[in-house]
This record gives sequence, C-alpha cells and structure tokens, in this order.
Amino acid sequence: MDIAVERLVKHYRVHSRSAGARAALRSLFFRKYDTVRAVDDISFAIASGERVGFLGPNGAGKTTTLKVLAGLLAPTSGAVRVGVFTPNQRHDEFLRNIMLVTGQKNQLLWDLPPADTFELNRAVYNVSPADFASRVGELVELLDIGAVIRKPTRQLSLGERMKCEIAAALIHRPRLLFLDEPTIGLDVTMQALVRRFIRTYSESYGATVLLTSHDMDDVAAICDRVVIINHGTLSYDGDLGELVKQTRPEKRVTFTLSQSSSADVLVHFGRVIAASDRVITLQVEQARLKDLIERAFLVLPVSDLTVENAPLEEVLADVFARGRAA
Repeated sequence: MDIAVERLVKHYRVHSRSAGARAALRSLFFRKYDTVRAVDDISFAIASGERVGFLGPNGAGKTTTLKVLAGLLAPTSGAVRVGVFTPNQRHDEFLRNIMLVTGQKNQLLWDLPPADTFELNRAVYNVSPADFASRVGELVELLDIGAVIRKPTRQLSLGERMKCEIAAALIHRPRLLFLDEPTIGLDVTMQALVRRFIRTYSESYGATVLLTSHDMDDVAAICDRVVIINHGTLSYDGDLGELVKQTRPEKRVTFTLSQSSSADVLVHFGRVIAASDRVITLQVEQARLKDLIERAFLVLPVSDLTVENAPLEEVLADVFARGRAA
C-alpha cells in the first residue's frame, strides 16, 4: 500500500498547571491550556513496497505521525491517505491490510500457546482454513518456530516470543507493516533473523514497511530510504547512503598490524580516532584515502585493513543536532 502525507499538522491542548496552592485551586475552575505542536506541516510519500526508516529523537513527533497513519488519531489539518483509505475513518478493509509489531507490547495470550493466538487472528481477519494452514506453515518455516508454537507463551524466551509475535501479526498477510523497535532486547542472532525475515516478506509480497527504531542496524539492514523528523518538522527525506555522504563524507580506515607500531607516521593524512599497539583507526577525507592506504603499506606492517562510513548513529546525531540549532 502506498502512503501520501500532505501538510500534516497535529496539535494537542495540554492543561497548563501553575505553581502554588492558590493557583492550583483556581485552575479547577478556570483552566488554562497550552498548545503542543507535535507534528507541524510535514509532507512525504511512500510507494507500495518501499521500506522506509522513520527516524527522529525522542519527542520529535514519530509516534504521533504513526498513530495518524494507523488511524488511531485524526489530523488537526492536512491530508493523509493510505492506499485508497483515509486512516482515521477506520474502514474494515484498511484495518485488514495493516499491522503493527512493537518490541514492547504483545498480542500473544500469555497462558496459551502462540498457535491459539494464530487461530484467533484467523477468525478475526476471516482467513480461510486453507490459506491459514498455508500461511502458518510458511511463517513457521521462515521464522523457525515449529518447536515452540504449542508451548504456553509464558514459557518462551524473549526471542521466541518476538518471532511468534511477528508470525501472529502476519497471519492475514497485511500490505503495510508498521514496525516499532522490532528487535529490542533480542540477541544478535535473533536480530539478524528478524531483519532478514522482514526484508524477505516485503520483497515477496510487495509489502510497504515503515520502521521506527533506535537500533541503526535495524535501519541499515531493512531500509533503503529514511524520513527524519525533528521538533515535528521534516529534516530529511531520501536515500540512506546519500544521507551518510552528505553528513559525514569522510571514511574510517582501520589498519590491523602484524607487530606493534606508532600511528604518528599517518597523522598528516587525517584524524586518529583510536590507536593501540596493533590497531590504528583514522578518519580521512575521501580524496586522501588512496594516498593514506599506499603510505600505510609502505611504512607499517599492515596485515589487514577495513574502510567504512561513519557509524549511522553518529550521522543521525549530527542531523538531530542541526535540528536543535535551527
């Protein structure tokens, strides 16, 4: 499903409390309100099948925007369209085509096995028995949950529960996935499996993915594009790789050495970020990268090297800081 957001505004009225007993008593009869501008005139579009990271610092307006897109809130002004639907009208067909998975809330019934929740969702979404059997079989295989779906949910590990949560949310094969911190609390192996599965599902069924996460490995593994909001306004909308190039164009080069050596011979090529007896990491401009590597192999006992972009966390921190300063 495609998404179109045009000049979305969402404001809240919040009770303004004054200090002191007399002011508190007065506020019982004469309330004052402040207006919170949670989302302030943002526009973006997402095509069917795109996987987009929806990012921003805490309080940026991400959750409010997602609630509007999911139909849980009505916009103060502006237009929002998901497929052919206006989300806050909560049309049955719209609800059958969306899903929300969050790492901090669950839909699995605690004392019953996940298979019972699957069956409940089959009835709620009116999935035929044949389609249900086929989809459960596919999800069980892809997520490797065959050994756990008959156990009570309370007996499952966090990783097992999260995989079953995802399976339960996909029984009706939704075309739009809202993912909120889908790998939070999972170990590295489980995180990789969940990320790979989400991307595979999107590619197989043309499902649109809108992901919010503080784990930038989620974003890098799942998304090709990011939309960033800060203080309720749009800061960036575009290719993830291009954002890195624009914000931190330098490269990070790490040399692994076969014997102890000093980084002093390389300092004029760039900034030394870290240095130990046998590992040296520098930040260097793209134009000087070739010269740095050639020089390092001449004067140092280099056994290995890696060239990377700046960590995505640092790139986003720079973007958020610019938003605060604006």
